[in-house]
Amino acid sequence: MLLKYFYDPALSQASYLVGCQSCGEALIVDPARDITPYLEAARAENLQIRHIVETHIHADYVSGARELAAHTGAQLYLSAMGGDEWQYAFADANTRLLRDGDTFQFGAVRLSAIHTPGHTPEHLVFALTDTKMADQPMGLFTGDFLFAGDIGRPDLLETAAGIAGTKEIGARQQFQNVQRFKQLPDYLQIWPGHGAGSACGKALGSVPSTTLGYEKLFNPAFQIENEDEFVEWLLSDQPETPRYFGQMKRVNRAGPPLLRELETPRPLEGFILNEAVKNGLLVIDARSAEEYRSAHVPGTINIPPTGKFSSYAGEFIDYSKPTYLIAASENVDELVRQLRAIGVDNLPGYFPPRELGKALEVLATMPPETVAKRADEVFLLDVRGATEYREGHLPNAYHIPLGQVAERLDELPRSRTIVAYCSSGVRSQIVASLLKSRGFAEVANMDGGFDAWKAAGLPVETATEIGEKPTL
Repeated sequence: MLLKYFYDPALSQASYLVGCQSCGEALIVDPARDITPYLEAARAENLQIRHIVETHIHADYVSGARELAAHTGAQLYLSAMGGDEWQYAFADANTRLLRDGDTFQFGAVRLSAIHTPGHTPEHLVFALTDTKMADQPMGLFTGDFLFAGDIGRPDLLETAAGIAGTKEIGARQQFQNVQRFKQLPDYLQIWPGHGAGSACGKALGSVPSTTLGYEKLFNPAFQIENEDEFVEWLLSDQPETPRYFGQMKRVNRAGPPLLRELETPRPLEGFILNEAVKNGLLVIDARSAEEYRSAHVPGTINIPPTGKFSSYAGEFIDYSKPTYLIAASENVDELVRQLRAIGVDNLPGYFPPRELGKALEVLATMPPETVAKRADEVFLLDVRGATEYREGHLPNAYHIPLGQVAERLDELPRSRTIVAYCSSGVRSQIVASLLKSRGFAEVANMDGGFDAWKAAGLPVETATEIGEKPTL
């Protein structure tokens, strides 16, 4: 048996290939939309992809299950659990729907489905057995139920899909899942669906795999014996739900369009850029922060091409309207790949930097020492997450997380200079550009963010609770 691990750092997303060399077939677990890595890996191992499994209907990226099945003809294995509301609409004659306890096998590889509702109602864990070597499983593909050091959050149906009253139910289901898994052997390997940085949990570890025995010893979820205490712990301090998660649930339940059905973004001329901005469409300037600060088109938003480009972009996408890019031609393919990963399919084209024209603006920056000297006159905007804010922030800072700024602009003053900051300066650069695009005249990004502020030995406040706001 062969096991290969794939990881997309932009989405903190893991997927897997399981191969049986004796029969020449392979299975893919939780594929991403870009199926090229799986095709290349299978080809290198002289395997044919004949089977595709999904642990659940994903909320944080577009699934590649339908894409891979259409390309290879492989059979899909999808959950039949979760009730009528959580069935896959694209299941067809080449799909096998699985329930708790169902098994299937190819060659010497056997997988068994374990229903683990909580993160989502239909969620399945898959136990993997190499029948050539043993009659018991060697490991578990745990999807978004169990991570290294954490378990999947149960509130996304409520915060992303808008189904009220489901988060406590999910938390109690997660408690029952943990009790069930406490009875399984310690030696089982754990292959999770995400690593550190994912918004599907609050404290995911960075290691690609773990063991159930290790998690029993050190994962907080396994240490809490009282169900009510467990529920309180699990529901507290979860990260803000990214705005695009709701769209991902809808797309993955219905079935995403195939990539071959989408148009390839083409280079566009500057007059179209002007029209797009005039009509209030989203134009993402994907150049570096330095390039944007020195000269940019008014009305555009800067999202630098960092490792979290797609996650940051997802906070501003209107899926009902086209999205445009400003980017060098050599960078477009990767940027488009990342946007397609979160379902941004309405991408008519991009503007090379030469099309920016001459009516350009600059975006100011301000070093921490200057911010400290002007603290009484500027408005400090902390755009980090709630947990980051609680752990320490600039005195008298107003807190709005990155993904909520666009809908809370009326809380911000237009008569004062707004200085945005995050931990390092990336998120606050995005927010500063957003504020400029929405007509805030005096905006600056604090150089180096909170990290630079602390390094300069400037005062930090930790006592202010979320909800306590300074005077506007």
